[in-house]
Parts: sequence; C-alpha cells; structure tokens
Amino acid sequence: MITLDEWQRQGQYESIHGHQIFTRYAGDKSAPALLLIHGYPSASWDWEGMWEALTEHYYVITIDMLGFGLSDKPKNARYLISEQADIYQAVLQKLGVNDYHILAHDYGDTVAQELLARQAEGSAEIHIASVCFLNGGLFPETHKPILVQKLLLSPLGPLVSKLINKQKFAGSLRRIFGPDTQPTVEVIDTLWQLLNHNDGLGVMHKLINYMPQRQQYRERWVGAIINSTVPVKLIAGAKDPISGQHMIDRYRQLIPNADITNMPMLGHYPQIEDAAAITDAYLQFGNSIL
Repeated sequence: MITLDEWQRQGQYESIHGHQIFTRYAGDKSAPALLLIHGYPSASWDWEGMWEALTEHYYVITIDMLGFGLSDKPKNARYLISEQADIYQAVLQKLGVNDYHILAHDYGDTVAQELLARQAEGSAEIHIASVCFLNGGLFPETHKPILVQKLLLSPLGPLVSKLINKQKFAGSLRRIFGPDTQPTVEVIDTLWQLLNHNDGLGVMHKLINYMPQRQQYRERWVGAIINSTVPVKLIAGAKDPISGQHMIDRYRQLIPNADITNMPMLGHYPQIEDAAAITDAYLQFGNSIL
C-alpha cells in the first residue's frame, strides 16, 4: 500500500481558480491520458492500489477535488459539481491534454457525467474518449444514502459534521464495504486523516449538496450517459447498499447496449476492496476500445 505521506510527496499543488489543488500524474506523456475522479468523502488516494498498473498503460492524472483530501477546503465555497468539472478541465489544459479517458467513482461519477454532458452539447474543448463508472449515484432514483448522509443534508448538517468521530466513520465504512473485503485499519486511518486535513469535517455538510444537484440535473446527467457517442462502461460492486445491485439493474434498464462488469462480492469502494480485479476489468475495457 502506498502510504498517504508517499502519495503526497509524489504529487504537487497547482493553483486553480484561486485554490491550492493537490494533483498527481505519472506515466508516459505520449500514452493515452486517463483521468481518475474520486468519490465522497475521500480523495485521490483511493486509487493507490491501481496506480502503478495503470501508469504502465496510460498517462494517469488525478487530483483531490476542492473540499477533499489534501486540497483547499474553503468554508464559503458552494461546491457545485459544475465547479469541480471546471477544475478538472483547467488541470487538463495546464497539462496540454487534448484527448482523455475517464475512470470515476461515487461523487466522481457525477462530475464525469457533467463533463460528458458538456461534450454532448459541444461546449468542451478537450475530447473525452471513453468513460468508466464505478459504484455511484448515476440515477438519483436508485441512490440510497446512509443515515449520516441524510443527516448532513438536513438543517442539522453543520452540527452533525462536528459530531462525526473516527469510530462512527469506521462504522459507516464497514457498512458499505463488501462483507469479505472489509477496510483494513490502515485504510480507515488514511481516509480519516484525509477527511480531517484542512478541517474537512467543517465542509462535509456543504459537499453533500451533490445529492440535490443530482435531482436538479437528472435529465442532463443521465441523458449524458444514455446519449453518449463514446464508449461507456460500468464496473460495480453488487454488495454496496448505496449504489449496488439495484443501481446495476437500473443501469441495464436505461442504458442502450449496457456494458457492465458486475463484481458480486464487492461493496461501495471496489477499487480499494480489490484493486487488482478492478484494474484488470478496466484494462480489458481499455484494450477493447483502443
């Protein structure tokens, strides 16, 4: 496992739209570019188990989004999905990327949907070549938030975020991982450390606003997948109580010629629970479209 200290040392900070954003990229710059988009409430470290293998095939780029991980977490930000998408586009432009693939998870799925929607409407300057989604609320009607997420979204949100402790956080993680792929002590410690960096607990109730945004922009974001002109793939852990088998079933129902790899024993964080299996599934998808 790559420790958080190592992960941070191997990355750098970029000033994007007035904020310090932690970025990391590796691999051959002449290889196809692959953008990794993390979920809530974690950070780019989620990809550490896949990082080395992916960099053998791709020029891999990732960041900690605004409000997450090692990046700035301003108290007055609105944390709109569209603003996170703007940050990714700015990073890609800085790196001179013109064409890229996306692998996204959870909250990151929604950011990827927005980027895909921009491409569909012709407002994106950088071309997306493919998108692969991991577990996430692709369809608001099948998203089943856990209790703490519902409480963070309520008027009690600011208070609830102050009451979250490591024990409660660990309990929430264990409930959403697969029964046979439970998070290790090291994983819990690292995700807790990332959450607390720059007083991240203080903005959790603002970041959770992605859930009503999904309702508001459902037609745009679901339509972006349904009408995609580039290859789209779903790799998902079926044991995820938030967006598991019920989301996979809805995906098959709504998406034409749905390309799905169902991981029957994995939960909400498939890339942490079995990084090797998710890497293999993603590389198979990549090879099929290159």
